[in-house]
Amino acid sequence: MLNGKIVIITGASSGIGEATALALSKAGAKVAIGARRMDKLESVKEKIEKIGGEVFMQKLDVTKKSECDSFVDAVIKKWGTVDILVNNAGLMPLSFFKNLKVAEWDQMIDVNIKGVLYCTGAVIPHLNAKKSGHIVNISSVAGRIVFPAGSVYCATKHAVAAFSEGLRQEFSVRSNIRVTSIEPGVVATELNDTITDESLKGFVEATKKMVALQAEDIANAILFAVDSPPHMNVNEILIRPTTQER
Repeated sequence: MLNGKIVIITGASSGIGEATALALSKAGAKVAIGARRMDKLESVKEKIEKIGGEVFMQKLDVTKKSECDSFVDAVIKKWGTVDILVNNAGLMPLSFFKNLKVAEWDQMIDVNIKGVLYCTGAVIPHLNAKKSGHIVNISSVAGRIVFPAGSVYCATKHAVAAFSEGLRQEFSVRSNIRVTSIEPGVVATELNDTITDESLKGFVEATKKMVALQAEDIANAILFAVDSPPHMNVNEILIRPTTQER
């Protein structure tokens, strides 16, 4: 199990981040949770403490490199090290490109790509120095398959998948740092709430009718990857609802 392991989870105030924090805490890890919504983060902290887990929380906006650095520094100051990073923070404001939702493109690039780079950059010197660790990046089925209205979102998740493989090649053999890309299909989380394109109402409604994955399903996949034996590097896990075609 993960007894005593120090885990950092971004976007931990709800959904997959919250479920992962609870699952890894139950497995014995000490979890550091970061997100922008402090009220919801406090609620997650209380749930972890209620099951007897050790938890550290701090406001974290992954689009700000300084906050990523200070978060990691605070965790190391508290617990002495970091073992696992789960880059979970992400946005999915799908839209047709012709509608030119430039602010949403920028936001996705900042959170989905730069946020992953900043947080990984903050932990990698520590993992590299001790020649051990595990980085888990939440990509998506959209990191494999492109679909209409998803061109920019898919591009960000393709970037996460490519970045994960690049990390694996650079650090797994040389520094014993394992890397896993988790690629969920439709999950019942707040992700669809970020879609503002009115022409996608039908897509959103159809998604709500699907028997979607639960956040706990993804958390269990993450737990499987990080709790696997040291000689085993689970590089990719693609998880779709049984009824999801693409």
